[in-house]
Amino acid sequence: MTSTEHLEFVSSVRALLAKHAGRDAVRAGMDTELGYDEALWRLLCEQIGVAALAIPEEYGGFGASLVESLLVVSELGRTLAAVPMLGSAVLGAQAVLLSGDVDACNRLLPEVAEGTRTIAVCWAGRRGWDEPGVHADNGTLTGTASYVLDGTHADTFIVVTPTGLFEVEAATEGITRRALPTMDPTRKLAEVVFTAVAARRLGAGDPAAVTARLHEIAWATVAAEQVGAAEQCLDMTVEYTKSRVQFGRAIGSFQALKHRMADMYVLLESAKSASYAATAAVAANSPSAAEDVWAARVHCSEALSTIVAETVQLHGGIAITWEHDAHLFFKRAHGDAQLFGTPHRPLPQPV
Repeated sequence: MTSTEHLEFVSSVRALLAKHAGRDAVRAGMDTELGYDEALWRLLCEQIGVAALAIPEEYGGFGASLVESLLVVSELGRTLAAVPMLGSAVLGAQAVLLSGDVDACNRLLPEVAEGTRTIAVCWAGRRGWDEPGVHADNGTLTGTASYVLDGTHADTFIVVTPTGLFEVEAATEGITRRALPTMDPTRKLAEVVFTAVAARRLGAGDPAAVTARLHEIAWATVAAEQVGAAEQCLDMTVEYTKSRVQFGRAIGSFQALKHRMADMYVLLESAKSASYAATAAVAANSPSAAEDVWAARVHCSEALSTIVAETVQLHGGIAITWEHDAHLFFKRAHGDAQLFGTPHRPLPQPV
């Protein structure tokens, strides 16, 4: 995770985002129907190829791994840009690959790799991701999928049902979708209703194994995003305390605040370690993936919530104004802590 190639890759992604995904661009995207800047997504796909990273070469991708994709997700977490990387290029593409359906891979993934097709995974029911909201009966889908990332504008839906994965074009008759009100204005979620919609089954694998793997990928990806957001919060806080003067001194020189920022740094570094371990395990599909992802999901959620709370406190009153970004990170932290649910199996204790 810290190879020279990875560091150079991250530097390239960060430089592009610094130039094209500043706070004004992100806030402008929040007010659009898409929720993000289309031009930014095109640049990321054309100049860096972010959507093609974890897609095999035979399907038009670069044949890299989830490691590189999650490095991009982490950098996006620093900016809060809600381009369809997590929902489509990672989760959507991986759902198609996990289905083992070669025909679907050949049809869908080349355009996903180019960034010209967006896939949304319809998964959760109204009570969360433990129980799918859509059911299949002889190839016909009925039900409601909640909390769908990129659901308002996706071209293709991959629908998770208790009996397997199904593919359906978003423009198919019988599908209605609407944006859901969310606390986090930087990430749009949708509700998609299926009313006797004819769909194509993907593969014939074990549905439980596929959804378990999807959960691991989703949680590891969110953990990577949380680490990026937490790092940006710490950077903002340190920079602010260097410039904010009180009693004739920069407040960052006060020992009490130094200690609090040191605690934030230690928490961030431990979250990075947990996220890196989960990313490596999921990318390699190792036997330890479940335990590593559990640890990352829990620890990174707690770390971001704690760090962003300290960010708000150390910025004082300015942090709760609409003009400052601290409240956006605060809302993202709470949204990410619930996204894709949480693991129920406790982490094994040492003997």
